Order: sequence, then structure tokens, then C-alpha cells
Amino acid sequence: MDVYDPQTMDERRQVASTCEASLSYGVRTYIDEMDDAVNKSYAGWPTRLYLIDTDGVVVYAAGLGPYDFHPSKLEEEIERYLAE
Repeated sequence: MDVYDPQTMDERRQVASTCEASLSYGVRTYIDEMDDAVNKSYAGWPTRLYLIDTDGVVVYAAGLGPYDFHPSKLEEEIERYLAE
């Protein structure tokens, strides 16, 4: 699959939808606005996983990927958070 830098929100949604379907990772996918404010705020490059509670507080932040990127650790944190 060729991925390019989308120029509109519709293009961004399409790329995200294609990635979500291709990767089948089983979590809801959100996309940033065109100004990339969330990416800039959370330093999501190259890869980061966050668990954000219902109050908007980051309760888990994974290390930078791909070397310190462990989806199973995020799963553990989600389970712990839901058990509270």
C-alpha cells in the first residue's frame, strides 16, 4: 500500500481507514486535525501508544517506537485501568 501525505481531512480519513482495515489491530482509530496539534503535543513520532482516561489525563505513555513499542504493555494498562 502506498501512503502519501494527505492534503485534506477526507484524504486523511481514507488513509486511516485503509491502515485500520489492513492492520486489524482491534482498537478504535482517531485522526488528528490537519494542523497535527495532537501529534505535536504528544510527540507521537515515530510511534507512541497512549492511554488517556475519560478526564483527558494520560494514564500510560509507551516509549518511543519501534524499539520501546509494546502493544501488550498497553493492553495490560487498559485492563488495569478498567479494573479500578
